Amino acid sequence: MTTTHTLKTPEADIVYDVHGPLPTADGRPPLFMVGQPMTAGGFSTLASHFRDRTVITYDPRGLGRSTRKDGRVDNSPTVQADDIHAVVEALGAGPVEMFASSGGAVTALALVAAHPDDVITLVAHEPPLTQVLADAEAAGRALAGVRDAYEAKGSNAGMAAFIATTSWRGEFTDEFFARPPADPAAFGMPTDDDGTRDDPLLSDRSSAITAYRPEVDALAAAPTRIVIAVGEESEGIFTGRTSRATADLLGQAATVFPSHHGGFVGGDSPYAGQPEAFALTLRAVLDAD
Repeated sequence: MTTTHTLKTPEADIVYDVHGPLPTADGRPPLFMVGQPMTAGGFSTLASHFRDRTVITYDPRGLGRSTRKDGRVDNSPTVQADDIHAVVEALGAGPVEMFASSGGAVTALALVAAHPDDVITLVAHEPPLTQVLADAEAAGRALAGVRDAYEAKGSNAGMAAFIATTSWRGEFTDEFFARPPADPAAFGMPTDDDGTRDDPLLSDRSSAITAYRPEVDALAAAPTRIVIAVGEESEGIFTGRTSRATADLLGQAATVFPSHHGGFVGGDSPYAGQPEAFALTLRAVLDAD
């Protein structure tokens, strides 16, 4: 049983889905799944492995079904955190458990800092936080290179630059910046310019996500149990390094999950992971004391 709801605020209409009953059938809190720029649809496979739980998914403002009325196009983790807080309040079933991935993990950390009573357990999977890295300045420069390639030549060039950047192992050194521009053809993509310049992943619209620095004191003071998760295939690459560094910042060791950055995604995606194994690990983490 899935019901779809729209939370109307002065700045945005936020669409979210409730998979299962409220109040929950098992007495456990709802499990909220959060991504960015991923929308609710990206969690369909993972949610299918939690049919015994009531799962909440949503589209961040300006993405998917959630429309903006604030006249902005930038994606801010603190703004999105307030949106999720409003959804949790609308559910009337908080606090929730939360699995948050990528930019969604950044938003979730901002949520716990601002609204610590909203979340019992947060599993933050591979937050792409440049500011926690020892080579933060170089990492910012590398991500700016993705944006520049996209602005110059469109989605194919931007995605090629994104893949080349996020698959680079280790710190971003002079060797990385000396490489020629990534060729879309090398990744099986067309080389033409598709004309788009508004992609939330490749443009600068989500720069506030990657530039966010966790509020360590607020997170430490929160009653929320925070688990930083990292995919076993991400070790040494950008989001693997940011995950490890974020965990270090919070005084913990990162918890290793199966697969890669999209390890929970099913076969309907060209970047499929190991969703069944991923779900088993997530369930074990959520059930741990």
